[in-house]
Amino acid sequence: MSILKLAVSPRYVVLTAVIVLAIAFAVELGIHPDRPWLLGTPLAVLVALSALGLRDLLQTRHAVLRNYPIVAHLRFLLEEMRPEMRQYFFEDDKTGTPFSRDRRAVVYQRAKRASDKRPFGTQFDVYAEGYEWIRHSLAPKTVDPARLRNTIGGPDCAKPHDASVFDISAMSFGALSANAIRALNGGARDGGFHHDTGEGGISPHHREAGGDLVWELGSGYFGARNPDGSFSPERFAAQAADPQIKMIEVKLSQGAKPGHGGVLPAAKVTEEIAAIRGVAPWVDCVSPAAHTAFSTPIGLLEFLAGLRELSGGKPVGFKLCVGHPWEFLGIVKAMVETKILPDFIVVDGKEGGTGAAPLEFMDHLGQPLRDGLDFVHNALVGAGLRGAIRIGASGKIVTAFDIARAMALGADWCNSARGFMFAIGCIQSQSCHTDKCPVGVATQDPTRWRALDVADKRARVTAFHASTLHALAELTGAAGLDHPNRFMPAHFSRRVSVDESIGFDALYPALGHGELLAGSDDRRFRDAWAMARSDRFALEG
Repeated sequence: MSILKLAVSPRYVVLTAVIVLAIAFAVELGIHPDRPWLLGTPLAVLVALSALGLRDLLQTRHAVLRNYPIVAHLRFLLEEMRPEMRQYFFEDDKTGTPFSRDRRAVVYQRAKRASDKRPFGTQFDVYAEGYEWIRHSLAPKTVDPARLRNTIGGPDCAKPHDASVFDISAMSFGALSANAIRALNGGARDGGFHHDTGEGGISPHHREAGGDLVWELGSGYFGARNPDGSFSPERFAAQAADPQIKMIEVKLSQGAKPGHGGVLPAAKVTEEIAAIRGVAPWVDCVSPAAHTAFSTPIGLLEFLAGLRELSGGKPVGFKLCVGHPWEFLGIVKAMVETKILPDFIVVDGKEGGTGAAPLEFMDHLGQPLRDGLDFVHNALVGAGLRGAIRIGASGKIVTAFDIARAMALGADWCNSARGFMFAIGCIQSQSCHTDKCPVGVATQDPTRWRALDVADKRARVTAFHASTLHALAELTGAAGLDHPNRFMPAHFSRRVSVDESIGFDALYPALGHGELLAGSDDRRFRDAWAMARSDRFALEG
């Protein structure tokens, strides 16, 4: 885009007008030097505004100022006019969870290594229904954040992965910009945690910094597909051999739109993205709702086993938002029958999702994270398989409390998308699908994403991760534990009325080891286990 086009674009028109007016007043003052008060004062203001606008263009700390010089200062002024933490309030998120309307403030503070301390006690109404807390110990421990890691890889895995308990969730290049991907992966490299590619394939921007990658393989098989869209074992093997790729994750469904597939709008399908994904440029890039490489639970496990072999023994698993309980239990039955086990399962909550999705899907389809996580964990325990399979969790996980709570319900590690998007500057303008992201995070417009300074945001990604792990370590120690994987439901309480609270162990009762195989009477599993089949997903008729 030419300089002239940029100058008259809506984003820069104010700066252009200010500079033009400054020049005009300077010329007029030269012609009429006898009018200093009439011309000199506005000229001084215009020169100051021009200098401010040029500074905005050159600074790297705030992408929104680089994209909207001068006018974007109004946003920061409005933020200064309110109490900084006013956005915290108590609300029901359809799972009865108190949460923050906007957690960006916490992420920004931690990403910038600013203090997140607050005076005058909690902002929550601790007597309101739904309030939750951790039961602390009178014998607290000191926990080293560097030890908050897990090894992912079952008995059939030749190359287990040493992973942090907090990592970057799936967000594709295409949905995110080149500079956003560079900043995320660079931050992951510096901080020693992994970065899920999303289903859009592996781009050069993922490889540039060399951070650990989890390759998500969706129903579009991007980066491992034949021209007709079917899965290509040869192309998969060639990609998976890259040592930067630590794990392979097959996406069955995602929280924001389970059963829907995915669409990258044509405006975002550039020549570069089309080459990476193996599709036509400037055409909507569609991921089908269902996979074509398998159609049954046993078929899924055989596909996973094949991927593990083709990758040279790397950990292989799948991600899903839980729907019909008998369908997941059908996968569990297939594991018992075939002895083929995934190395990990990622449970995605329906409340998550950083991309656009149909309203009804976002609001009313799929299980919320905690329900799905508890179900998957107990199903594997009941089948006697839990010890061999790791569980990841994703879905509106931003804070250390979110991580601790998920781990108490069965997660071995947690993934966050929105938290790391906030860390690189996302202001939730909700324009992701329009290609007009004001801060250069979710756009393929180079005039917009150039504003996102990779070095600055890379450091913020690392800082946010480190600060969150530090907070998690302190919470863990305060509970008297030496690792967050020792959190149990009994460590958490929830208020159910003004005068009553109960423990998570009552809210989420546990199955015994092998209980499903022995014949459980637990109503959450009994009928669904009887209905589950290893040779099909859907019920007959």
